[in-house]
This record gives sequence, C-alpha cells and structure tokens, in this order.
Amino acid sequence: MRTYLDCYPCFLRQTLDAVRHAQIDEELQQQVLRQAMEILPTFDLQASPPEMGAYIHRLIRLELDNPDPYREAKARSTAEALALYPRLKKRIASSADRLDTAVRLAIAGNIIDRGVSQTYDLWDVVERMLTQEFAIDARVAFRAALATAQSVLYLGDNAGETVFDRLLIETLELPVTYVVKGSPVLNDATLEDARAAGLEQVATLLTNGTDIPGTILAKTSAEFQERYAEAELIIAKGQGNYETLSESHNPKLFYLLQVKCPVIARDLGVQVGAMVFKQAE
Repeated sequence: MRTYLDCYPCFLRQTLDAVRHAQIDEELQQQVLRQAMEILPTFDLQASPPEMGAYIHRLIRLELDNPDPYREAKARSTAEALALYPRLKKRIASSADRLDTAVRLAIAGNIIDRGVSQTYDLWDVVERMLTQEFAIDARVAFRAALATAQSVLYLGDNAGETVFDRLLIETLELPVTYVVKGSPVLNDATLEDARAAGLEQVATLLTNGTDIPGTILAKTSAEFQERYAEAELIIAKGQGNYETLSESHNPKLFYLLQVKCPVIARDLGVQVGAMVFKQAE
C-alpha cells in the first residue's frame, strides 16, 4: 500500500508523541519536529507508510539519544493486558466457539497502537469486538487452512497486544512461530516485549531483523524470509503489516486487524472501527 498525503499529519503527530514521551525540553522537541518536517517532502509516495515511518523514528531515536522512547509505555500496555488475561481466558473457555472468540479478542488487542491518535477503554473495546460484525470475514477460509496446516507463522504488532495474541495462539493448538521487530520502533513488540507477555511459553520467538513498523520482505533477515517462504499459514496482525504486505498475493496469508485510520479504511473499503479478517487475494 502506497503512502497518501493524509499520512503526513500522522507522521508529525507520532514525532510529537515520541518527544513528549521522552520528557525533553520544548526547544529540543521543536528541533526534532522541524527535522521531521524537512524529511517528509523528500519521501517517495509510492513507498509504504511504515517504511517512511521507520525513517522518522530513526531520526527521533538518534536526536533523543534514546534507543526505545516507548519502552515504559509498552511495559504499561503489557501490564494492563496481563491484568485482563485471566478474565479473557475464561471468556474463551466458556465460549461455544473458542476459536471465534480468540480471533475476536486478538482483534480487540490491536487497539493498543501508538501509531494512531486515539483514546480508548480496553475492556470496552473487548466487549465491542466480541459482538461486532466482521466488515471483511475470512473465518471460513481460515478454518479450512488451519485444518491442513502443520504450523503457523504469526507476525506480531504491538506490545500489550501481544497478550491478546497469546490467547489466540493458545487456542490454535498448532506449533506457532511468533515474529517481532528486530529493534524498537514506536510501540511495536520486540523480543523483550514478547517475553514480558509470556509468549515464549506458547510459541517460538523470532525477529524479522528490522525496525520497520510492518513487514517489508526485501528488508527482513534471511532467516525470516526463509521461514516466511516455507510457512503453511501466516497471520499478519495490525495495520502496519497490512500496509506493507497488502500487495502480496499469497493465499496462505491472513490479515487480522482493527481499522483505526481513514486511509486504511478507504483502501479496504470499510469504515474506521471495522473488524477485518482478510485472506490475501
């Protein structure tokens, strides 16, 4: 998916969000914001938003001399999700369709996203996702793919959301390799964040070798590319993975996300707030 002019204000908002998280003085905040504004016009709009976002966040980390400005925010999100984990686990256990409930909860967790501007009550989002209709619904195709697959490659997204992914992984009853970013960017999950969510107890952890908030295959590690090529079934969580893989024509790939951005809503032909479970065409 290409970048649109509508994405530019979002990049600047992310920059301001990051520098304010770092609690630096206003003069340095202004300096970083100005540099981001100078970089944006140089980007090729044919590149995906996550690729452009990666450059912006590298600049932020360099100027702040902070390798992970969102580390504390990620820890808080994980702790909040873990506090809900026992209740969520019970909801799945008591459900008439455990897989459907686990899928819905995984989508609910996708609300935890510092890449978009939003406020939310996490439990309210959970309750809404448990009853909301799917705008795009590939559950039947996914069940068919699960019936023949021997393993799953799961492309993770954000810290805290990792706990909701864990619930789905525990329900799949197949060996899962869970993929995180190779180094920090935004609030995307790294190995540290995945372990904090308990994912190493239920999956094999792997990094994709990049700091891009999505999955640009050509820029990922050789190990990840090999695992991706061999995968029998791939779950790609979140908007960043959709943005970077949306032109993939791999029927083994399923996108699982909550739409939080008008640009992505327009690309998918749905409304903001939609639940999407889409098989790659």
